[in-house]
Amino acid sequence: MTQSAANNKRIARNTLLLYMRMLLIMAVQLYTSRVVLNTLGVVDYGLYNVVGGIVTMFAFLDSAMVTSTQRYLTFELGTGNTGRLREVFTTSVQIHAMISAIVLILGETAGLWFFYHKMVIPPDRMAAAMWVYQLSIAAMMVQIMSTPYNAMIIAHERMGIFAGISIIEAVLKLLIVYLLLIGHFDKLVLYAVLILLTQLLVRALYTGYCRRRIPESRLMRIFDRKLVKEMSGFAGWNLMGNFAAVMYDTGLNLLLNMFFGPAVNAARAVSVQVESAIHRFASNFQTAVNPQITKLYAQERQEEMYKLIFRSSKFTFFLLFLLMLPVAVEATPILTLWLKTVPEHTETFMRLLFCIALVNTTAGPLTTSAAATGNIKTYQFTVSLILLSIVPISWMALKLGAPAHAVFIVMLAVCSVSFVVRLFFIRALTGLRISRYARNVIVPCLVAGALSLLLSLLWARLLDGTRHWAWVVSCLLIGLSTAAVLFAIGLTAAERQFVWGGVKRFLTKKRQG
Repeated sequence: MTQSAANNKRIARNTLLLYMRMLLIMAVQLYTSRVVLNTLGVVDYGLYNVVGGIVTMFAFLDSAMVTSTQRYLTFELGTGNTGRLREVFTTSVQIHAMISAIVLILGETAGLWFFYHKMVIPPDRMAAAMWVYQLSIAAMMVQIMSTPYNAMIIAHERMGIFAGISIIEAVLKLLIVYLLLIGHFDKLVLYAVLILLTQLLVRALYTGYCRRRIPESRLMRIFDRKLVKEMSGFAGWNLMGNFAAVMYDTGLNLLLNMFFGPAVNAARAVSVQVESAIHRFASNFQTAVNPQITKLYAQERQEEMYKLIFRSSKFTFFLLFLLMLPVAVEATPILTLWLKTVPEHTETFMRLLFCIALVNTTAGPLTTSAAATGNIKTYQFTVSLILLSIVPISWMALKLGAPAHAVFIVMLAVCSVSFVVRLFFIRALTGLRISRYARNVIVPCLVAGALSLLLSLLWARLLDGTRHWAWVVSCLLIGLSTAAVLFAIGLTAAERQFVWGGVKRFLTKKRQG
């Protein structure tokens, strides 16, 4: 078996493991969101998301190091330098400990000022909201310290373990829902406490596995100032990109709170829950592919890297589109069945978030290839400036009287511009021609997507109002017709053969097993 074939097989196996993980996680997340919303109520549910969002705003510090840690670990694995790999891991743990301390300081200073002076919180829920805030800081610090261990598992492509621990986390969240229903304490505070305990247990599992099964994750008694400076410098430029991402996510959430109150935050939270569940399910393919892109660059196998970028961009778009389209078209009955009481604006928010996810997810392999080069200074600076414009433009729109969903329209427009800009930078960094990317990714995605959308709207129109459960039949027809169009029109002959071969291998193993 050639190395390329072995890599494809590994990607397919890891993707399958991650999909099995996400099927369970998505089901658990959608169920728990419904129960938590109904148990906490619209106001408390909105408060949890917006108060926790203040802490998340400081997480951009860690997000920058996540990319740096993943890149350096995967790069050293690609070169086969295990000694250097252990040094990189130890250094990443030290840097993440520093970041945890910084998040604590920022949370207890700037974050507290914003909490007391800018948040719209009902006076009788102020004490509970403060508990949520403090527990969210603790949970964030635990999550930050887990990052190097998660990155090591992904770099080694041990997706079975990654999936297994994630499933345990999903089961724990089911337990949280049960305890929330029977608990006699303040439901909002109890929910925040249980989330923190879950984070602690999950972190212990990741740490324990790495220390026992991955020798390079055992800490060394060193402090390599040069490596700290190198990794922090790489992260420093990533910092702008991650700060921009946090700002347009958390910043828009805070804007909605300031202009419209907690009820609209609840609508956004529900929309994000649906979008995130589907997005994570589809992006598992990208998670499995990303280490290979970095390793191919480290081994100077440019042509193979280009083909992998094309395939991962297109496949991730199609998987995401296939899952989102039925939900977007039949949003009203699906949300009503799921939540019973659907917060106002939820459908509009959700559909716009779907479009944004399609743009950002398709650009994912471009970001990975840029990070693989290590030369991200100008790339991150330019893209970050573009993305940072989302919040001020949205603020101006709301000041002028625009409706709540206008912030997501602004976000979609700006993210589309940043996608085009990324293409120009990738051409300079890796030599990948824009015309080649457009021919292999953008054109097939637009053509197959447009045709699928037209067919889906036709099914929904024909079945509308025929019977109470007609939307179920509509979703099935939308899914089947979309899959057929994407397979027949969106994929090349080689890609169809790749997909069909993977399906046949999976079915053969099932029959033999």
